[in-house]
Amino acid sequence: MIQIGGMGVITMAILVSLIAGKRISLKERSTMQESVSAPSVGGVVRFSRLIIITALIIEMIGAIVLSTVFCRDFGLKGIWMSVFHSVSAFCNAGFDLMGLQGEFSSLTAYADNITVNVTVMLLIIIGGIGFLTWDDVKKHKWHISRYRAQSKIILLITGILIIVPALYFFFFEFSEFEFKKRILVSLFQSVTTRTAGFNTVDAGSLSESGNAITAILMLIGGAPGSTAGGIKVTTLAVLISTAISVFKRRDNAHILKRTVTDDIIKSALTVLLIYLISFVFGAILISRVEGIPLTYCLYETASAIGTVGLTVGITSNLGSVSKIILMVLMYAGRVGGLTIMFATISGTRKNFIKYPNEKISVG
Repeated sequence: MIQIGGMGVITMAILVSLIAGKRISLKERSTMQESVSAPSVGGVVRFSRLIIITALIIEMIGAIVLSTVFCRDFGLKGIWMSVFHSVSAFCNAGFDLMGLQGEFSSLTAYADNITVNVTVMLLIIIGGIGFLTWDDVKKHKWHISRYRAQSKIILLITGILIIVPALYFFFFEFSEFEFKKRILVSLFQSVTTRTAGFNTVDAGSLSESGNAITAILMLIGGAPGSTAGGIKVTTLAVLISTAISVFKRRDNAHILKRTVTDDIIKSALTVLLIYLISFVFGAILISRVEGIPLTYCLYETASAIGTVGLTVGITSNLGSVSKIILMVLMYAGRVGGLTIMFATISGTRKNFIKYPNEKISVG
């Protein structure tokens, strides 16, 4: 289930079709293109094959490295533990098998273990940068100047969203740890919020500002066409470039010397609005039903709609209504706000009426 959810239902269905020797129709190729965010229909089957093979190889390497620690601690059971956690990390699921060590323990027992921390973080990042970026890496290796603009944006924003929050966590949240553990915990906390769901420290131990930053990172998520959820880093980049274009009084928004079209800006604003309304309204409902402080509820709903899985420890004690709200948010976050909206209004006819202009003041 984790593998299917991470790789995408369409990609896994195509894998079954390829194994069965079935021909892939043009309509199915078009559906695949949308599912994996491929640039064109041409070569999409080859691209899907690359996704599947690369994913399995990366997960296998991750499992082998993790087994050096888990087999030492759990014996032969460590092989299964390594495979499970490698798949869970790469697919940005965050499920773990460490519950016997304590409730919500996750990877807290390995907070200062370099092998586990680095391996899991790399699996999370690689799974979260998107399949299209993999294709650029495969074709152009270290020649980043030849990458597509989208891949460059993903790598740039991902790097910023890892380094800047990690610096905050290092200087303001984890000062009680010794230097090596402090670095690992800070980096891991920054990376895992990219919809991965593992934790090496108790989320309840963070300050309110630390949890607020974590919630924002969970809402942003990873890259489009990846194993991660959230509004996506490209959406954030479009919104920032749009704001900059307004400040500088430009006619168009620009990113890396590329013009951002109006339809992309509208989609980005719509995605942001859908996520914010769902995230805030869901938290308000849970807070009212359960009588829990709103800050805790905002953390839980951000984790749910971002398909992260981090918690401050209140989820298991919630009532049925609140759990249903979180399930709906998780489903909407995984399917995508725009997908649900388009499916809902797909029968609406295009409106060719154009009304008169009138100036409306904003801001």
